[in-house]
Amino acid sequence: MKEFGYQRALDVSGALALLDADPDARFLGGGTNLVDLMKTGVERPGRLVDVRELPLDRIEPTEDGGLRIGATVTNSDLAAHPDVRRRYPALTQAVLAGASGQLRNMATVGGNLLQRTRCGYFADVTKPCNKRDLGSGCPAIEGEHHNHAILGASDHCVATHPSDLGVALTAFGAVVTYETADGPGELPLTDFYLPVGDTPHLETALPPGALITGVVLPPAPVAANSRYRKVRERASYAFAIGSIAAALDVRDGVVHEVRLAFGAVASRPWRAHAAEAALTGGPADAEAFAAAADAELAAARPLPHNGYKVTLMRNLVVAVLSELAEEAAR
Repeated sequence: MKEFGYQRALDVSGALALLDADPDARFLGGGTNLVDLMKTGVERPGRLVDVRELPLDRIEPTEDGGLRIGATVTNSDLAAHPDVRRRYPALTQAVLAGASGQLRNMATVGGNLLQRTRCGYFADVTKPCNKRDLGSGCPAIEGEHHNHAILGASDHCVATHPSDLGVALTAFGAVVTYETADGPGELPLTDFYLPVGDTPHLETALPPGALITGVVLPPAPVAANSRYRKVRERASYAFAIGSIAAALDVRDGVVHEVRLAFGAVASRPWRAHAAEAALTGGPADAEAFAAAADAELAAARPLPHNGYKVTLMRNLVVAVLSELAEEAAR
């Protein structure tokens, strides 16, 4: 591991100043992803600016009835918060599905959104990877890719984003807030992650040197009837091979509102806009759910060994929405 300096920030402005003073510095939250990548040599910062103790650890209601979640709120605290459990249950379920208890106690909301892909080629510095070294190639396309992207990929990268939390936040229209030396800003989570295109090394739309300060969840009554379902290769702690965050409002057998986001199928949490449009105003039955899934997955471009994800995601849409429709009818 490369030797590095360490400094703890006392406030947001101080954290920004420390990063600005050292172009080789990185912000450190819980470290559950960054430190792993430092051990493998993927990340080689010269200094870590610890932001864990910044006053960004609260979950508060917004004036319009949403929730504001501070960037340093731990995953454990987020999952246990009564307002999150009651009003956005899929968010709690996503966090609890995402990691072991020890990791949830350390990992932060801001850091979770910034975690990088778990592609084996990306993590191995002896292998080429366009995310690490643009132009070196993407060996996953011809190599091991059974858990790689089927949506939104390109010839330059087929990796997936590993966040469970990000999938649920995407379904509920979350907005990421950040601070820079020039002032505050915000990005809808659907715009936060950049398309892969021919620049897979550029992962987010955050300005250089920006510090995530929180996530704002807008009011979403539909979220009270929501669910997160994760499929993985073993029952214990593991990354998804496919996941879904869904919320459904059914009135007299008709879909009044629906939210859908997919995980482990693209380089970013995937908001299923086509499926939502196909369902809204139509019947809340398994046939309609399957047709909506097909509308979304029509854009899928699976590789030779991950085509199973198309069927998996179709089945997840039907199963989870059917369960939510039954609950709404009670």
